[in-house]
Amino acid sequence: MVSILLALPWVGIIAFLLLIVKPVRQLTTITSLDPARAPSVGVIIPARNEAENIEDCLASLTKSRYPNFEIIVVDDRSVDGTAELARTIPPGNAKRLVVMEGEALPEGWLGKPWACQQGARATSADILVFADADTTHGDKLLSRSITELQNTDADLLNVLGFQVMESFWERLVQPQIFLSVLFRHPDLERSARSSQWEDGVANGQFMLMPHTSYEAIGGHESVRDRVLEDLALAQVVKRYGRTFVIRMAMDDLTTRMYQSLTGLIAGWSRLIQMGAAQGQPLVASFGVVTITTLCFWVAPPLMLMLALVGFGGETLLIWSALVSALSIGIHASFLNFLGAPAYYAVFYPLGSVVVIYIMIRSRMRSGDVEWKGRRYKVAN
Repeated sequence: MVSILLALPWVGIIAFLLLIVKPVRQLTTITSLDPARAPSVGVIIPARNEAENIEDCLASLTKSRYPNFEIIVVDDRSVDGTAELARTIPPGNAKRLVVMEGEALPEGWLGKPWACQQGARATSADILVFADADTTHGDKLLSRSITELQNTDADLLNVLGFQVMESFWERLVQPQIFLSVLFRHPDLERSARSSQWEDGVANGQFMLMPHTSYEAIGGHESVRDRVLEDLALAQVVKRYGRTFVIRMAMDDLTTRMYQSLTGLIAGWSRLIQMGAAQGQPLVASFGVVTITTLCFWVAPPLMLMLALVGFGGETLLIWSALVSALSIGIHASFLNFLGAPAYYAVFYPLGSVVVIYIMIRSRMRSGDVEWKGRRYKVAN
């Protein structure tokens, strides 16, 4: 009985995930789009050292069935041949595909906001779409997204996609980071609707704005020094009292954030560190995430190993076995939801250790941040 009572916190986590966390609705499914209701669209892709991704991104975009769109790649002074590769891609169904050489970074600006601002200035399209270079797009994604933007009368539509996780460490670390985000933001649609501008949570991999709305809030100049410019843009939209909508398109939008363990550690350390420094925390505080990860995910299997070699007696054995099984079940279910093999849940403690290391690393780093060969001094 004592073991069961001590396992109740893990049961509480399951209840939280089932009852409190709300899935984001999918984009509207459409069969066709009336060309008469198809505003012009400018797809802006900021790209710095994206030679590994840019061809797949553009090849998928140029196959879009949307009747009236152009693509603008803003090469942010890449040194890996990104622009040259982008210029080899024919425009396909797009009205035009332009590759711009980005201008020098002005004082007070970070690279991605500046690239997005330049792309927005280069098009007169009715709708602006900001897409990351590591995304790939289904041929109906633009049509579905524009329809959703029109139906909701949104000033900002953020579309979340399927996160590709192919390597061992991706499948261990990414789900636990996403779980940490969910515990802080369990209902993303409610956060988007909230009147509190601080509740704006967005992912910049695919975002749409009417050009007029973009200009009304000051464009990316309003978030020029933000590392998490996507969250900041959503918060500015809400601060202006405008409409922010978030949807999913798991079948039409894919991305792969980080492919290696070093990439996962460097990328998430940067995002968590600078998000906290600029008042835009992706997850709960350092202490909360570190202690809960240690207590809920790391301690039970360690206690189980000790119990199996004779320490702690029967109560410890039963409790640690029970909560370890519950933990594996939680991670297996979440992996299945994310489209990754559920059996990786058996190795979840390794991912937990990496998450703790990421949190410690993000806490100990200085106020400067380095990303893609640039070092920024980020204002708090």
